[in-house]
Amino acid sequence: MKEKIQNKFKFSPKIIILSTVFLDVLGIGLIIPILPYYVESFHVPDIVVTLLFAVFSLCAFFSAPILGMISDRKGRRPVLLISLASSALGWIIFAFSKTIFGLFLGRIIDGSAAGNISTAQNYLVDISKDDKERVHNLGLIGAIFGVAFIVGPLVGGVLSSISIKMPFIVVGILATVNTILAYFFLPETHHDRNTGKISLNPFTPIIKALNNKTVLPLYISWLLFGIAVSLNQSIFALYITKVFSWTVVASGFIMAFIGVIISLNQAFFLRKVWLKYFKESVLMIWLWLPFAFGYLVMALPFKVAFVLGLVITAFGQSTMRVVMNSQIIGFSDKKEQGEMMGILASIMSLSMILGPLIGGAIYTIGAALPYILAGIILFITFIFVYKTYKHVAPKEHTDIEPVEVV
Repeated sequence: MKEKIQNKFKFSPKIIILSTVFLDVLGIGLIIPILPYYVESFHVPDIVVTLLFAVFSLCAFFSAPILGMISDRKGRRPVLLISLASSALGWIIFAFSKTIFGLFLGRIIDGSAAGNISTAQNYLVDISKDDKERVHNLGLIGAIFGVAFIVGPLVGGVLSSISIKMPFIVVGILATVNTILAYFFLPETHHDRNTGKISLNPFTPIIKALNNKTVLPLYISWLLFGIAVSLNQSIFALYITKVFSWTVVASGFIMAFIGVIISLNQAFFLRKVWLKYFKESVLMIWLWLPFAFGYLVMALPFKVAFVLGLVITAFGQSTMRVVMNSQIIGFSDKKEQGEMMGILASIMSLSMILGPLIGGAIYTIGAALPYILAGIILFITFIFVYKTYKHVAPKEHTDIEPVEVV
């Protein structure tokens, strides 16, 4: 049956991979503006919103390194299929749940096999015939991120006007379709496999990574970066509703605006401005300052200031992701590439546990405090990176294309 379907229909593996990335980011774009209003219907405190972000990230923290290790040893295809199926099931449970416990169950299931993005990146590297094609393929992921971040909030805003559950139902259906397509049309690509043993202890690859003194400062910076970004993402909709009285539809349009900036940055500014006129090591040190300033500006209770800060931080985080990933991934061995991607995802997941918890807690004290704290964290990171690399700059990996890790 599988052969008959494959002969009747033709789907490019690259298209399936890119649709996987698109659906993952689409889900993120849907969640940020819609989730607070959906959770409100369950009559629970605002802190539950941040806990839902945190529980997904907690599960992903433990699963990402293991999934990366498995993909190096058993192949990309089985890991991707498990991740896609988990995502589809998690979204469907989340959409049709009638209790707050069901919402947490949906996020736990999704997070327990959250290896879509890192495995997709590995897959595109595997199918690249040369360095030029690898650069092009990874560049497609950055572009897809931006497009999905535009479409996600817009679709979420429109579908939520029909039913607050509808955005989550649609993403669940799309994820299911993507799982089916991947099963029938996605071949295995990773054949030069690592023959080492698989450890189900998620701390094994993390401890191994921490012992790598060359990249340890970069890992610490990546963690602080993720905390600063995620503590604000989790309270974004709550903040603009409370301070500016913006609606869920307005929230969706604002998120789409961020997606436009990210797309422009990925498609134009990164190549034509940032990486053309500045070395990665220079951006690695000095970009933290305007990034921190952007969050401090967003803390001001003025709409113009908030939008200005939003633009600065959107440019800042999308560029910083490129620089950080370029530096870190450049040190990875090809046979441990999946494991390295998993560690990066795990560190980001850890930051997305801590960030929402911190953001939710201090938001209850003062609505602007999460933005102020993010600015302080990023300024401290600047000092740390400057002192670490002011005499010895990090390696320049000029062949590494923009890579997004969530």
